[in-house]
Amino acid sequence: MTAPLTLANLIDGRQQEPRAGRYLDVFEPAIGAVFARCPDSDAADVDAAVAAAQRAAPDWAATPAEQRAQLLNRLADLVERDLDDLARLESRDSGKPVQLARSLDIPRAVANLRFFAAAITQWPGEAHPMDGRAINYTLRQPLGVVACISPWNLPLYLFTWKIAPALAAGNAVVAKPSEVTPCTAARLGELAIEAGFPSGVLNIVHGNGPQVGQALVEHAQVKAISFTGSTKTGAAIAAAAAPKFKKLSLEMGGKNPAIVFADADLSDANLDTIVRSGFANQGEICLCGSRLLVERSIYDDFKECYLERVRALRVGDPNAAASDLGALVSKAHFDKVTACIERARTDGGHVLCGGDAVRVDGRCADGWFVAPTVIEGLPNDSVTNQEEIFGPVVTLIPFDGEDEAIAIANGTGYGLAASLWTSNLDRAHRVAAKLEFGIAWINCWLLRDLRTPFGGVKNSGVGREGGVEALRFFTEPKNICIRLS
Repeated sequence: MTAPLTLANLIDGRQQEPRAGRYLDVFEPAIGAVFARCPDSDAADVDAAVAAAQRAAPDWAATPAEQRAQLLNRLADLVERDLDDLARLESRDSGKPVQLARSLDIPRAVANLRFFAAAITQWPGEAHPMDGRAINYTLRQPLGVVACISPWNLPLYLFTWKIAPALAAGNAVVAKPSEVTPCTAARLGELAIEAGFPSGVLNIVHGNGPQVGQALVEHAQVKAISFTGSTKTGAAIAAAAAPKFKKLSLEMGGKNPAIVFADADLSDANLDTIVRSGFANQGEICLCGSRLLVERSIYDDFKECYLERVRALRVGDPNAAASDLGALVSKAHFDKVTACIERARTDGGHVLCGGDAVRVDGRCADGWFVAPTVIEGLPNDSVTNQEEIFGPVVTLIPFDGEDEAIAIANGTGYGLAASLWTSNLDRAHRVAAKLEFGIAWINCWLLRDLRTPFGGVKNSGVGREGGVEALRFFTEPKNICIRLS
């Protein structure tokens, strides 16, 4: 057995051990064993990182946007250079197939860095003339020190989604990756040093939420918090930050519907996309369609075709090219997902396929694998159809007509994303406008343009990320009014 990797914090441009000398075990989900040690940091580490960011913030804000963009592009070059190594590391850390990390996670991290590098140099100013009496113009100034807190399901993908616009806009960042999947964020810290970022501009503090996350949220010098994670944690962050009047961007849970009308084009490609929308990344994506609503007139035929494809999904060693699904991220999450499946059974749900843990022979015999699971027969208000499971579990729900489909889709406390499958363009516009979700995909899923606003409503979030929405969040507008003589 090789010795576990030992990760470090990035504070003030240097790799640093946690001040208290404590570490957390990081498990490789596919084998159920420790493979890394993550700093178990605390408020002292956060204080040091915020102090470093405060020192760096004025000069970084004064750095021309073109130079900030150059550094972001240099970091993107290094991530691209190390793409294969980072994909393997991401897979070991999270349990996802290597091929998924190689084709989705790491390329998207590169795209995030390059997109905001370009966006900051092209962001137009605003001016408002007043009929020859005066002219107003708006300055967009960085906030200073900001906190970025990212989740475990798409580690580098979502970590860069936050830090890239914050840095591009001229802020100094203190970032906290998930302690469950910290490895690629730690590696990005090393690459940031290699890229030449000034000391203190980007700080990465590892550790758990009650120590590191809470200290960041409550720190008086942290002006904004961008968070992606559970609704429960987001609510706690909002409660702590509100009395301090910090800016908040919260991207939280989802219980997303995929709505299939009888006139949908159910070609092989579209069926494959509908299947992927439920089970990609083991269902551990906040945008996955975990409720599959199907018009009753095609329900039986659709179910047969859908189940055939789901049963064909291969659960296996993340290193194997043939594996469609890997391991769930942790033993605790494995236990949660399997308990949710048992709850569905207890409540009268009929498990059409899956429903059990999967044993993978060889090196992965002790890994945390669950078969892709499809359940029908549960009422819309059941726990299974109301609460986020965040695993490879999809429920099938029949409906009659548009009104019922909209009512079922909107009938949860969440409102992140929906997909709608129909060949009727009028219906597509009509239904999409009535869906209470931040994103509605028509005849597609996870087709992302980084210029568009991203986020949810209701219990799925506050604020928007992406494009100019992210740059606006990480800046403060100041109006300048000049009276003309």
